[in-house]
Amino acid sequence: MSVDRSWMYKRLDVNGFLNPEFEVGVEYFLNFAYAQVDVASNDKIRCPCSKCKNKKYLQRIDVTYHLYKFGFVGAYTQWDAHGEGFTSEFNSLPTSSTSIDDMTQPTDTNNYRSMVMEAMNFDEDMAGVRNCFMGLEQEEPNPNASSFYGLLHDANAPLWEGCNNHTRLSAVSQLLNCMSDFHISHNCFDNLLSIIKSMLPEGNLLPSNFYNTKKMMSTLGLGYQKIDVCVNNCMLYYKENIDGTSCKTCGHPRYKPRKSSTARQKNLPFKVLRYLPLIPRLQRLFMSSKTAAHMVWHAFNQHTDGTMSHPVDSEAWKHFDRTYPLFASDPRNVRLGLCTDGFNPFGQRSNPYSCWPVIIAVYNLPPWMAMKKPYMFLNMVIPGPKSPGKSLDVFLRPLIDELKMLWTEGVLTHDIHTKQNFHMKAALLWTVSDFPAYGMLSGWSTHGKLACPYCMEGSKAFVLQHGGKASFFDCHRQFLPLNHPYRRQKDKFKKGVIERSPPPPRLSGDVIQNRVNSLPDIVFGTTSGKQTIPGFGVHHNWVKRSIFWELPYWNSNLIRHNLDVMHIEKNVFDNVFYTVMDVNGKTKDNSKAREDLKVYCKRPELHLVQYNGRVCKPKATYTLNKEQKQIICQWLKDLRLPDGYASNIARAVSVEDCKFLD
Repeated sequence: MSVDRSWMYKRLDVNGFLNPEFEVGVEYFLNFAYAQVDVASNDKIRCPCSKCKNKKYLQRIDVTYHLYKFGFVGAYTQWDAHGEGFTSEFNSLPTSSTSIDDMTQPTDTNNYRSMVMEAMNFDEDMAGVRNCFMGLEQEEPNPNASSFYGLLHDANAPLWEGCNNHTRLSAVSQLLNCMSDFHISHNCFDNLLSIIKSMLPEGNLLPSNFYNTKKMMSTLGLGYQKIDVCVNNCMLYYKENIDGTSCKTCGHPRYKPRKSSTARQKNLPFKVLRYLPLIPRLQRLFMSSKTAAHMVWHAFNQHTDGTMSHPVDSEAWKHFDRTYPLFASDPRNVRLGLCTDGFNPFGQRSNPYSCWPVIIAVYNLPPWMAMKKPYMFLNMVIPGPKSPGKSLDVFLRPLIDELKMLWTEGVLTHDIHTKQNFHMKAALLWTVSDFPAYGMLSGWSTHGKLACPYCMEGSKAFVLQHGGKASFFDCHRQFLPLNHPYRRQKDKFKKGVIERSPPPPRLSGDVIQNRVNSLPDIVFGTTSGKQTIPGFGVHHNWVKRSIFWELPYWNSNLIRHNLDVMHIEKNVFDNVFYTVMDVNGKTKDNSKAREDLKVYCKRPELHLVQYNGRVCKPKATYTLNKEQKQIICQWLKDLRLPDGYASNIARAVSVEDCKFLD
């Protein structure tokens, strides 16, 4: 049954007074939230009002006042910050026959112990969980969780003899969270631990330093691997090359020269890839009671009326299920998406640096979970300082190896929701990126006349005679119906051209794979020089054979690469806005554009003219006059956006000069 918490956003009635239903709901929320409060929290909870946004801890009376005054923060119908899991029983307001106190009794006050129990595939407190796979007998968890028993002992062991407020695990977890929230250095953390440890009774179990703390928490099993990389991005020191000391391609040494000959000094590599294995993170989704039931959501929530609210409703998903019915027969098999983009971690004002995180999205989950931070798995961080370019495939090698194993063999996984062990398989459905990263992922260059990966060699793009850039002007008419009147217009589009050709054919995955397989091998790395495949820019735009074609199912995917429209919308808006505002230096309506307009279009009123020995650009009808510009600038000056959604635009607008400051 869906959660009905519409009362949360009905704070005031039609007369502007506090809604009685809202008051009852607030009291119900507070009773639930305080039922989850730990003894050591001093009776404070996160305030979910629209001002505090779950960031401040307040007493009950203060939370009540804030909720009455400001209301709840938006879209907070799932009370995650107050102890509610996705399988919570507190889905609606209590009925008259049920008391709130009866509904909000906590079942386990040791949340850290619950975390460990779920992580271990061992759950003594969840007997009788609904089995959604009828007819299956419950099984004991597989033995791969044995490394968690030590952590379970720490979870149940008091921090010192007689301590009732903290276990060793709860204390360490909160200290590490504090270290992360306030960016505490390792040395400061060590000093802080030594001070706290000296204040505690003798024989306490608090670790003595950060190293021992990290060693204790590492048994959770969600660490990362350091894989050395050639400084020129030629190869990984991985698998058969793990013991190499120099690059096989460029010969560059793997390690930095030692400053001393001390035997204890470790070798320091020039470059390191930090890789977070995918398999244990997917297994963890089935090991937690909060997510295991939702991993089959997609199988029972498909729309049949043509609407689309989740990728499961897309034709690409359905096509994959029809192609691989055995994979689709088990709804627990995982569908994935890969996202990547470059950014400067040191800010835009610092020296240029391009760092590339690779993120894996899990599409089995419902839409309100799939795009949340906890379920967007960081898979690797590709180091800079420059973009990896076509050498991106070098860094993706560990991920591709995991994906191939997840497709062919699968991994033994325990589903805590059904109490079953099963072989989990996974498939990568597509990638998501902006257009430049599209070229790095697909191997089809996104530059030049053949940049369009759909039209390919059938593209009608051309290079502007005066502007010198590739233009896709008037390429869209071929996609219109053959009897469309726009096809016969000679003066509204390209001058004197009637479009009679049909749209270019859409090539099947097998055809594209045959073309890709015929491409010659290239040498990766920044020192390999410019390598051009014969026919590049004339018959094709391939620069490499993408590593994704190693996946057995990649050729059958209906959509292999998706474009992130955020970048496209932003760029299109900038170009249109600066053009209609006629911003000098940023408008696309410059003198070269007017000269090309004379060559390709029938717009005599926009041609450049000679006036008193000077070349003048007639004002276009789509540009605004000064009064119209000032109206827009004043609107931006008065615009107020919600806190945290945008910077103060008003400070970057000059109404008098009609200018925008960068």
